[in-house]
Amino acid sequence: MASYTPPRASIWFEIPVTDMVAAQRFYGAVLQNALSLEASGPNPIAMFAAAVPGASGHVYPGKPAPAGTGPTIHLAVSAPLEDGMKRVTENGGKVVSPAIEIPAGRFAYCLDPDGNSFGLFVPTGNA
Repeated sequence: MASYTPPRASIWFEIPVTDMVAAQRFYGAVLQNALSLEASGPNPIAMFAAAVPGASGHVYPGKPAPAGTGPTIHLAVSAPLEDGMKRVTENGGKVVSPAIEIPAGRFAYCLDPDGNSFGLFVPTGNA
């Protein structure tokens, strides 16, 4: 069997949302990182900004999984993690765990207003 080890296990992510404008506002406020609307493809998407080209993702008009049952994507947020957690609730989402510390950093599980599961993540050394 052939073996392949990519430079990153995750290349791209997509988050289905019911309201593109509200999703852009929510994620932009929580991450302090404006999403840019891209309408060149078959469906409009709002792209997350990232310093590394091609290593990002987007929200798109779609049908979210029932609240908290879909995959969980961890999104980078500036330290301190608790400030990001506060922005989640201030903007209509839910924080569903306390801050959790692991060797790679600190994170918290959250739900966006559509019920999509996501994590806020601050890498070790950025706390």
